Amino acid sequence: MKPLALSPADQQRLEKLARDTGRSPRSMMRFVLRDGFEYAEWQVRESMAAEAEAARHGTIPNEVVMRE
Repeated sequence: MKPLALSPADQQRLEKLARDTGRSPRSMMRFVLRDGFEYAEWQVRESMAAEAEAARHGTIPNEVVMRE
């Protein structure tokens, strides 16, 4: 089997995803192969936005939500 090769542009995309998630490019490649670049990038953007929103507005403890 021929080894996998990424174009320089895709290599940069993979490295940015890895940087944004705190993972290695090698570990991010598993998600990119499974889901594709577009979905992986979307998922990372949405996760980062959700974390920023939680930091800005705080969160509600699970116990409070379950009581309500």
